[in-house]
Amino acid sequence: MSKVTAYTDGASRGNPGNAGIGILFVDEKGDIIKEICEYIGQTTNNIAEYTAMVTALKEAIEMNFEEIEIISDSELMVKQINGEYQVKNEGLKPLYKEACELLKEFKKYTVRHVRREHNKKADKLANRGIDEALDEEEIDI
Repeated sequence: MSKVTAYTDGASRGNPGNAGIGILFVDEKGDIIKEICEYIGQTTNNIAEYTAMVTALKEAIEMNFEEIEIISDSELMVKQINGEYQVKNEGLKPLYKEACELLKEFKKYTVRHVRREHNKKADKLANRGIDEALDEEEIDI
């Protein structure tokens, strides 16, 4: 397999609050090849966005893709990764550095911003990660 597109999203209810990530992998034909939804604990929306991207990059490397296109509705993250904005938040710096190192593993990559309405599936996955974790907590009580 050569190229994959990963739609990524991070969600946080409360910011910081309960957070989740959602990732949708699509092959060159437009077919969905993998979905990820995970609860990542209490954190901020920006950390959730970066966590989603880092997770997507690790998964794509594991699946042996040589090229990746990351699509996100986080304008801040996309502009930071593309060098348009500096990363000033200390909490984001380690995730930013990790993402940059992982991107070097690909022969070619693009990181592109889309409006939220064009990233609905990844958003639903991120929120499902939170919902499923919160449902489990209620059962455990």
